[in-house]
Amino acid sequence: MEAVVEVEHLSKTFRIPHEKRATVFETLAGALRKNEYEVFNVLENVTFSVAEGECVGVIGENGSGKSTLLKVIANILRPSRGRVTVRGRMTPFLELGVGFQPDLTVRENVGMYATIMGLSNGMIRDRIEDVISFAGLKKFEDAKLKNLSSGMQVRLAFSTAIQTDPDVLLVDEVLAVGDMEFQQKCFEIFKKYRKEGVTILFVSHDLGSVRRFCDKTLLLSHGRQIAFGDTGEVIDRYVYGGEGREKVEEGSKDGVNGGGIEVTEPEAQKENSPENEDAIKPRRWGNHKIMITYVAFLNKYGSECSRFNSFDPMKVRIYYKVNEAVSDPVFGIGLYTAEGRHLYGTNTALKDLQFDHLEQDGYIDLEIERIPMLAGKFLLSPAIQNRDYSVTYDWIDKEYSFEVIPAGRDDGLFEVPCKWAV
Repeated sequence: MEAVVEVEHLSKTFRIPHEKRATVFETLAGALRKNEYEVFNVLENVTFSVAEGECVGVIGENGSGKSTLLKVIANILRPSRGRVTVRGRMTPFLELGVGFQPDLTVRENVGMYATIMGLSNGMIRDRIEDVISFAGLKKFEDAKLKNLSSGMQVRLAFSTAIQTDPDVLLVDEVLAVGDMEFQQKCFEIFKKYRKEGVTILFVSHDLGSVRRFCDKTLLLSHGRQIAFGDTGEVIDRYVYGGEGREKVEEGSKDGVNGGGIEVTEPEAQKENSPENEDAIKPRRWGNHKIMITYVAFLNKYGSECSRFNSFDPMKVRIYYKVNEAVSDPVFGIGLYTAEGRHLYGTNTALKDLQFDHLEQDGYIDLEIERIPMLAGKFLLSPAIQNRDYSVTYDWIDKEYSFEVIPAGRDDGLFEVPCKWAV
């Protein structure tokens, strides 16, 4: 299949002057000395192609060059090196609303913005009612744009932009506009474009949307191309850092930074503070005959990390140090939301795992077959007690955390296995 978008060895650099010359005097005074510049590489040797009808996602951290890439493809910015080829009519959904005039009415702005987007006068007259209706602004059509909220303005810009009939669509985070109802409308529009065989480049931090819409995905980091290929594999590479990370050593954990927090000595009791209700309770307590020295979160590759795809497996590894031999200890965890709301708790006694006698340092694993949380940050409290919970050896309250990235379309906190039937 013929490539509709081809990007070959693309690089984009900006020169940042160390000295600002804003006035005529500063320019004349500095004419005899060279102004030094710092070269900033926004994109470096990026190469990929998109076939007709494909939807390609572009992901990466803030500052990785995603938006700059789309602007170069849209011919808004010129490449420093390399070549970009686009075949067909292109519509960029990049900075929606650029060109709006706040003192004009909604209807007048639709006409002007549609002209900027390349629609003819006849098409504008035929579609202006559809635009205003899709944006949900029928009763505001004669109001000045400056009296509308920023969300309404972006909805209006999006509703106008989708009236074009593109062969190639460049999308930069526009699925986040508006409320839930309007976002659903956006999803339906992109489904329609996909069915019609429109070629789409889609920049987003919403990995669930990228996984749902995109055939392939490009991963950028600091302007460099890290991976390009199957969306699921590339998202795993982004979330987990790939298979290249070292696995957590089998044994005691000392002095390691990562998803967990190293704790080698009991923390000093924090003084109560009227500004912090949680300060009433100590963050850690127990007699420390057995001490928790570290907690690691392991992904499906066996690598330690702090964020996971929803529905993936996860292993919680609790390292401990035995200061005094004990009989029949019970290891447990408590799981909480980022706000501290208790979600779940379990321990080795409830799962029928028993230790007769514990004398040596080691670790214990809690194996989670499938993360049921849909998205969010979650806190974990590890603990060690005796069989009847009358003695606490060590308890570290909400000191450890991990993040879950959405991998599906459902809304809320947890997945509920279910299906609809008629």
